[in-house]
Amino acid sequence: MRAVVYERYGSPERLEVRDVPRPVPAAGEVLVEVFATSVNLSDWEGLHGSPAYARIGGLFRPRRRILGSDIAGRIAAVGDGATRFAVGDAVFGDIMPRYGGFAEFVAVPESMLAPKPAELSFAEAAALPQAAAIATHAVALAKPGARMLLNGAGGGSGSLAIQLAAQQGVHVTAVDNAGKLDFLRALGADEVIDYRRDDFTRHGPYDLIVDLVARRSVFAYARALAKGGRCVMVGGTARTLIRMLTAGALLGALTRTHLGVLVVRQGPSAFVPVAERCAAGEVQVQIDRVFPLDQVPEALAWHGEGHALGKVVVAVR
Repeated sequence: MRAVVYERYGSPERLEVRDVPRPVPAAGEVLVEVFATSVNLSDWEGLHGSPAYARIGGLFRPRRRILGSDIAGRIAAVGDGATRFAVGDAVFGDIMPRYGGFAEFVAVPESMLAPKPAELSFAEAAALPQAAAIATHAVALAKPGARMLLNGAGGGSGSLAIQLAAQQGVHVTAVDNAGKLDFLRALGADEVIDYRRDDFTRHGPYDLIVDLVARRSVFAYARALAKGGRCVMVGGTARTLIRMLTAGALLGALTRTHLGVLVVRQGPSAFVPVAERCAAGEVQVQIDRVFPLDQVPEALAWHGEGHALGKVVVAVR
């Protein structure tokens, strides 16, 4: 099979398309013929080996040589003891931390997958799992009428979170670069901020801050929070992560706020409800561009450099 492989951490130029052995499903696994996969921040971090937590399990070289965690496709073979799906079934899911989605086939535990809604294309289904899980957990922290700020709102998770929050009666302030502000307004954001021209931590106060690309100090976050407010990071630098877990906990106790990390539960139960709402037309899947498998380096660069309005998808079939 064809797959996009890398041997060392670095830029997208490290990636190359190779012929590699097709995997064989083990007990409890299924072999998925991948039709589409989407690009996530975890792929960009895994490629570069940065932040430091991206090197867990592979300090000097990547442990998993094929990236890609959100997949959609059809069951091509079933391993011993796997009973949930049959050959030919259309499925989708988040296969992180196994990865392997930038390939024509991948073998994964059947528990990671769910039936693909018939109303969604393979590209739309592949755009959802990880982003939907993050958006769902983030918006669950906001009550109707709350003031919520999303930093890095123009990507996959943010584009879903804005819609979910707006439909829940949450006042949303979305932060990203100037080229995405009209896009954010169209999704339902009440206010928008260009982070290159304005410091969002000088605004507020907010009941909830969700930072998808966290780089600020805990003191900056704290000053933007209302009393009893909460700030959680999803992605960002290792330094910010450590500060959130240490100084953030202490500062939160002193300021009667909460600063920490968004814990995201993985698995179909975390993303299927949003997929069902997308299938019903209640929430829109935002796909910016679709690249073929041999252009995965370009797809990762487009996403990693912050150009995408919503998700970047790779069409394998």
